[in-house]
Amino acid sequence: MIKSIIRGTGKFVPPNLVTNKDLEKILDTSDEWIQQRTGIKQRYWVSPEGVTGASDLGFEAAKQALDAAGWTAEDLDFIIFATLSPDIMFPGCGCLMAAKLGLNSTPALDIRQQCTGFLYGFATADAYIKTGLAKKVLLVGGEVHSSGLDKSTRGRDVTVIFGDGAGALCIEGVDTKDCGLLASALHADGNYADSLMTELPASRLPHRNPPGLPLDDPRYFPVMDGPSIFKKAVRLLPKVTKEVLEKAGIGLDEVDLVVPHQANKRINQAFGQFLKLPEDKIFHNIEKYGNTTAASIPLALHEAIEQGRTGKSGETVLFVALGAGLTWGASLYRFL
Repeated sequence: MIKSIIRGTGKFVPPNLVTNKDLEKILDTSDEWIQQRTGIKQRYWVSPEGVTGASDLGFEAAKQALDAAGWTAEDLDFIIFATLSPDIMFPGCGCLMAAKLGLNSTPALDIRQQCTGFLYGFATADAYIKTGLAKKVLLVGGEVHSSGLDKSTRGRDVTVIFGDGAGALCIEGVDTKDCGLLASALHADGNYADSLMTELPASRLPHRNPPGLPLDDPRYFPVMDGPSIFKKAVRLLPKVTKEVLEKAGIGLDEVDLVVPHQANKRINQAFGQFLKLPEDKIFHNIEKYGNTTAASIPLALHEAIEQGRTGKSGETVLFVALGAGLTWGASLYRFL
């Protein structure tokens, strides 16, 4: 049976380190407040000088993943790029990054599922592989949040959370048993879209940028109903975990490591407590990078493999995420 196997991973964050102490200088906040509520100590933002887009960060992560897989860009049959912060309104980041890789005909697709972008992207790659439409797929999650944040005290609750970065996976269809992507479970409920959103610019309006509206209007920046998102995450993430385990026909005790979306360390800790998981079975790196949205799971997976926390033959990892949409989901993967 053809299964989707991870052949290589890569990550990239910009060199501009921003600590909580740095944010204290521009926002009415504190290192203690940020760490207590999110677990975040620092994040990386692109330089405010020059031009850097999500595809630029994704390109760097993709090169690492290709090297790890032993592939060249020309080996790729398909590119999937997950992001909520595209370089430009259109065309998509997948096309822009393909050009950076020197490609001129490889199909590319953008996934706009925010924090669950990696999960939707992995499931899409798996579908292309299993139907024979592609054999070698590059999946990238990349975000540049920093240029779209409200860096005033008004926006502090959101601004302190987000970082810039990218993660990438090279995925290949291989004839094997009991390995690869074992199962996926994906969901969406647009009734809660306004719980986490950026409203403007909006094509549903007569003018995408309403005339006369100041550029620092709050509708140009992300807003979040934090308590609502927290409550939904701690309820829905355990539920979707049980669903994907049932789909795969395995028990939670067979999962060697959980690599969750890095949105808030307190959410991931509550998730672990609900499922009675040992603390060392959940991988955290949000303290270093903040929430990098579609990049967070592939970036975390790359680090977990580097640290020897996962990646050995037969080891099983659970990916789980919830984010804007609302969207949520889980995937189970077993290393070849």
